[in-house]
Amino acid sequence: MLRRTRNTLAVLATSAAALTAAGGASAQEQVTIEYWQYFFEARVDAMEQLIENFEAANPNINVEMTHFPYADYRTRTAVAVPSGEGPDVVQLFYGWLNDYIDAGLIQPLPTDPFSPEMVEAEFFPMVQAMERDGQYYALPTAVRSLALFYNERLLEEAGVEVPTTLDELVAAAEATTERDGAGNITQVGFTSGMTAQDHHWFREVLVRQFGGEPYTDGYRNVNYDTEAGRAALDFYLGLEEQGVTQSGFMDEPQAAFRSGRAAFHIDGSFRIGALEGERGLRWGVTELPANNDGERSNYSSYWVNAITSSAEGPEYEASVAFMEYITSPEAMEIWLETVGELPARSAVGMTEENANDPVFGPFIRGLEYAHTTIFADESAQRQVLVDMVERVQLQDMDPGESLTMAAEAEQALLDDFHGE
Repeated sequence: MLRRTRNTLAVLATSAAALTAAGGASAQEQVTIEYWQYFFEARVDAMEQLIENFEAANPNINVEMTHFPYADYRTRTAVAVPSGEGPDVVQLFYGWLNDYIDAGLIQPLPTDPFSPEMVEAEFFPMVQAMERDGQYYALPTAVRSLALFYNERLLEEAGVEVPTTLDELVAAAEATTERDGAGNITQVGFTSGMTAQDHHWFREVLVRQFGGEPYTDGYRNVNYDTEAGRAALDFYLGLEEQGVTQSGFMDEPQAAFRSGRAAFHIDGSFRIGALEGERGLRWGVTELPANNDGERSNYSSYWVNAITSSAEGPEYEASVAFMEYITSPEAMEIWLETVGELPARSAVGMTEENANDPVFGPFIRGLEYAHTTIFADESAQRQVLVDMVERVQLQDMDPGESLTMAAEAEQALLDDFHGE
């Protein structure tokens, strides 16, 4: 649990002095750098601790953190960096990397200390997507996968076990769904929503579990307009048709689960910190359900930090030192305990203790069979699947026709990005 080794953080923090701005800003020169991230309470708490540790070890460097609501974050960054009034170090979703490079918002990390050889030897392989032309542009502190959260109380009341397969999930969700006298759902067995994590679950998990491969040629070609893709879509749409879920229930899937009004919810390891703070909510987490043949899949992702193109001179050197610290093993341990996201360095994350942890374990085991979508435009590609489902649910379009439209629309996005 997040609380299991909280007392070790003070010990970890004492080693921060090992990381100084060697080769960077001199001890006589005071430097201030800006760090930006979107607001997520546990992430802000973790970064505040990392900044405190870094500043203690580097008294000549001051790090000022600014955070914005997620909805405003990309726009603010895109406007501020070119003007020279934005951050020196910025956090971004891995799927946005191409946009940030094309817009000239970030610069390559120096090969000393961020050599490709070091990154490829010490970080999980998924991080290699951050490399362009022999240089890395960004690196994560943590990585994450998906898992199935469940409400222990609701399962006990319904007398059902934690599901291990998709069929068991549907049956358990049916047993835990409740309606009022008019037939309206008041408690969902399973949360749903393509705007949350379901678009990842569809692409990288369901399509594969129904025998397909969502993309080919290094994610350049869409490959889910197939029998497997149709079967995956039918399964997903069938959850609502069978009455075990309702799109838009309580607006956000995570809100329904946090309020105790949902029995099952698929989400990332980043949700752990928020759930720990919910009074009265007894919850557990397990690996994503396998198909009936026992085949599993998962989706892995991460947020990264990068040095912006506006960082120069002493600010650039201080930014390099800060990047080195926030991607260190120490920072990753602190992030794991505070946020719940998994260390990006495999040796730090894949410990026996972590793998067997009742909360972290399902996510860490999920990394072993996870796939990381290489997006051209994550937001636009997500919207393609949002539209795919809405055409069926709101316009009564044939699912096969909507699937074909989605595949064609996403292929057009990929072709445009790759210049084909």
